[in-house]
Amino acid sequence: MRKIIFCFLFLPTVMMAEDGSQLWLRYEKLDKTQVNLSEQSTTMNIAAGELRQYYRGGKVTLAIDKTLTANLGGDGYILRNDSIIAATDIGVLYGAYALLRMQHTHPGGYKPMACSVPSMALRLLNHWDNLDGSIERGYAGKSILWVNDDDFNSASWRERITEYARANASIGINGSVLNNVNASPKMLTRTYINKVKVIADILRPYGVRVYLSINFATPKALGELKTADPLDKKVKRWWVAKVKEIYKEIPDFGGFLVKANSEGQPGPGDYGRTHADGANMLADALKPWGGIVMWRSFVYGANHEGEDRVKQAVSEFKDLDGKFRDNVILQSKNGPLDFQPREPYAPIFDNIHHTTQMAELQITQEYLGQSRHLVYLAPMWKEFFSFVGMPSSVGSQSKIAGLAGVANVGDDKNWCGHHFSQANWYAFGRLAWDPSLTSKEIAHEWLLQTFCDNWYFVSEMTRVMEASREDCVNYMMPLGLHHIFEFDHHYGPRPGGYQEHCPIFWCPVYYDQADSIGVGFDRTRETGSDAVSQYPEPYASEYNNLNTCPEQYLLWFHHVAWSHVMKSGKTLWQEMVDHYYAGTDAVDGYLRTWSLMKSYVDDQRWNEVNDRLLHQQENSKEWRDTCLGYYQKFSRMPIKRSN
Repeated sequence: MRKIIFCFLFLPTVMMAEDGSQLWLRYEKLDKTQVNLSEQSTTMNIAAGELRQYYRGGKVTLAIDKTLTANLGGDGYILRNDSIIAATDIGVLYGAYALLRMQHTHPGGYKPMACSVPSMALRLLNHWDNLDGSIERGYAGKSILWVNDDDFNSASWRERITEYARANASIGINGSVLNNVNASPKMLTRTYINKVKVIADILRPYGVRVYLSINFATPKALGELKTADPLDKKVKRWWVAKVKEIYKEIPDFGGFLVKANSEGQPGPGDYGRTHADGANMLADALKPWGGIVMWRSFVYGANHEGEDRVKQAVSEFKDLDGKFRDNVILQSKNGPLDFQPREPYAPIFDNIHHTTQMAELQITQEYLGQSRHLVYLAPMWKEFFSFVGMPSSVGSQSKIAGLAGVANVGDDKNWCGHHFSQANWYAFGRLAWDPSLTSKEIAHEWLLQTFCDNWYFVSEMTRVMEASREDCVNYMMPLGLHHIFEFDHHYGPRPGGYQEHCPIFWCPVYYDQADSIGVGFDRTRETGSDAVSQYPEPYASEYNNLNTCPEQYLLWFHHVAWSHVMKSGKTLWQEMVDHYYAGTDAVDGYLRTWSLMKSYVDDQRWNEVNDRLLHQQENSKEWRDTCLGYYQKFSRMPIKRSN
């Protein structure tokens, strides 16, 4: 009898298989909390429902106090004893999720006393989802947004979109661009506007506004006009009417995201007009409704023959600064090239002073092992913030006023393809709300909520996550190497790659510049492209000088001799060899650590993560061996790691 009782008592500790679909919202259902509401709304009821089911306290009061608007904005909240107080019901909802997060990340006890205001008003996901359900740079299945007509608006689909909204609200994300920046003109047809309305109605109570990417040539592409010239009066009237049509169905529609005159997309340049001409035409149509235009600065190729690709955004937009309407925001990637594992911050943030800017980060790991590698991106984003600065509260001064993240969400059960890729969605939201959080703090709280509260598990896996981005740089492209990926899919190594009938600035050979003397892209003032001059001092001089350039950016800014002596006393070649081996050694270490975590994780997730890590181990060594094998042809030095 005693044995039976012993086994029974320990049954609750047996971990059931999990598919990751609950993300970081794996709350135990308690149904014990009494919730008092100062007023009713759908959003207030959602907040009350979350707390009734999952909060451990006995009583909570949810109150809206509009006198707090000046201090808290629309999204901030105060946690005071057993109350959540905010200026709006959305603020109350954010406070409810904060209370639940505190409950689960402070297992030793906590006192809910806090005041929190988001760092910026715009905290958006950019979905690169296509209307046929495919996702450009998507690695977690098909789109959850654009499904076939039979599934659209079904009970199961609505539940999935609701859970998506709930996940975003729990980390403070308040906007979603629903479709690919390489936009289809069909997006603005009546059929799809009606679908957007359905999605918007589901997201709205969770504080998530919808935005759309648009094809600049839509009126012409749909056959409704003969031109898309932004200065043409008929074109202007077409957009005014289209915007009115959208707002009639979606009164809180956020606005448009535009990729124009880049990578073959149409734009105002097709008619000899400027980016400001195009953006302002759309901004004027949106202005009466409170909408914004997010105009991407990711442009290269057109009108820049022979110019270094990383200089072209500044060249294109610097002279237009101050010529945009006040509801236009210039959206720029964190680096000047294209979401590389490491690149210096984009100098456009220093060259635009009179136009609002927002930063675009990539949550989906296009260039960082996609959803096959464990690579935690918060350290990379914190590195970027250290250069451009971040506001501490709504309305404070910074080079950026909003944050957009290219989403990694798909219809896989676990949402993100790799269980640990969920951490990047989570980290994006947490940093957009509070950039003072450290990447370690965010990893710690994500692990506590997503896996378990065992101190050993959380400590060891936080260590792995914190190191993973630097380890990825080491086994892919150390010391400033960049864009040496396979063509098109950007997965796997292709150093020195060249492809006929392909623009040279898409080819790895353009970037690594390997020869018998050395390797790296010369961007100095004296002998190179002079990209350094787009940076302010002291960075311009620091990057320009071979001896003062930070070694993590060395081959980004300099063509360096294989025999160049690094700060370690090693030659450049030996330093490269050691970095590549350090990267693969680290991934070997992930597997050893994960093997020790088996008793803390359910079998399904442990096995699925282990399979991904085994693939990452194999792929990291492919990177190491391919790159060192290629570059050795030029260095003619042995591939032998240091002792």
